[in-house]
Amino acid sequence: MEISKRLGLVLGPIVFLIFSNLPFEIVSQKGDAVIAVALWMLFWWITEAVSISVTALLPLLLFPLLKILPIAEVGANYGSPIVFLFFGGFVMALALEKVNLHKRIALNIIRLTGTTPNKVVLGFMIATAALSMWISNTASTVVMLPIALSVINLLISDEDGFTKKDQNFALSVMLGIAFSANAGGIATVIGTPPNSVLIGLLENEYNIQISFLKWMTLGLPFSIIMIGIIYLVLVKWMFPNKGLQFTASRDVIQTELQQLGPTSGKEKMVLLIFGVTVFLWVFRTLINSIFPKLGLSDTMISIFAAIALFGIPYNLKKGDFIIQWRDTSKLAWGILILFGGGLALAKGMSVSGIVDLVANSIAQSDISIVLTASLLILLMLFMTELMSNVALVAVLAPVVAGIAIGLGIPMLYLLIPVTIASSCAFMLPMATPPNAIVFASGYVKVPQMARAGIFLNLIAVALLILVFQFVLPILF
Repeated sequence: MEISKRLGLVLGPIVFLIFSNLPFEIVSQKGDAVIAVALWMLFWWITEAVSISVTALLPLLLFPLLKILPIAEVGANYGSPIVFLFFGGFVMALALEKVNLHKRIALNIIRLTGTTPNKVVLGFMIATAALSMWISNTASTVVMLPIALSVINLLISDEDGFTKKDQNFALSVMLGIAFSANAGGIATVIGTPPNSVLIGLLENEYNIQISFLKWMTLGLPFSIIMIGIIYLVLVKWMFPNKGLQFTASRDVIQTELQQLGPTSGKEKMVLLIFGVTVFLWVFRTLINSIFPKLGLSDTMISIFAAIALFGIPYNLKKGDFIIQWRDTSKLAWGILILFGGGLALAKGMSVSGIVDLVANSIAQSDISIVLTASLLILLMLFMTELMSNVALVAVLAPVVAGIAIGLGIPMLYLLIPVTIASSCAFMLPMATPPNAIVFASGYVKVPQMARAGIFLNLIAVALLILVFQFVLPILF
């Protein structure tokens, strides 16, 4: 076990015991207890001494023991509608992966973008981002990596060997896949866990609802702009491959598609359920205005998709269904628990007066709103390079809500850019699973990722400040 993990394992409970037994009060008896629990969780989350999902269970044990909240109220957070919204999204992603539809979609996107080196890079990026909107960014990276490696291997085995231009192309493809996976998830509510943590906090604590479509009106354009910037930074500035020519990439894509064979009946069925679900998400408010008694919510639509995939038989005689319950062994159950832990921690901060204290402190100070927003975005983005972005949002979002209240601005104006910032980690391999996966390929070195990543991080900060200042007041 690494030294940092050993230290975190011991320091978490020690800091908790010290803070929960202080001879004086910092906030209040309840508030200090919540801070003590939050610090324990923070130590374990940062060092990953135990699984981050196990850490998320601490409020379920400690909040009732410390008389912060009764267990029924704490437990309710782990069964929040947002948890089930993501569960349905996970089941849908599972179905796409099981029938190999995600790979077929990705290959066809790459085929359509063209086969010149820069267009191949763009194709990989668009395909990865499109998948990351609906399935986990880890899964989308894992799908794209072997296809990318096949194309790179063609360059290694050609007549002139693996030249500098070839290396730049390989770097652009690898970093393009990782960075597009990170940016693509921003586009939808279910695309990346921090988005759902925020939506859950707003619904649970402040009764503010952001629909699937409403999020996409901001998330999708931001993703597209960010992916365009990533493409230009990689292929035009950092790792240009001008003059590189190869035509064999078309053969690789065609071979991969041939191996998949013709579109199967199961793929068509999954595509139909997926299409209906996305249609219902996008047009939910319109449907509810036409049929007010329906009262459709994004979570209900998500659960409809899951039940349809489990319950509509592909072949009734054979008892053949798209998804069987045994398939859910691959489901990211830990992330669902992580949501619950984050929401429980937010509830504890709210009932103990910590959020109010932050709000009052900010209200009494004379701080520039734009400067505060900029610092929070910068803090979130660079902290997420070192620890789980879901855990980070779970801890910081309630505090940011308090800061927004104190500044006298709608909390969405601060919470949305800060949450999006948590998905813009481009600098280090350990920042996100896609970064780690492409780093493990051997074609990317830490200094190369950091050199491109630092510029993209700063560009993302600038973009989010613009979103805060000009876009959010129009949309929300």
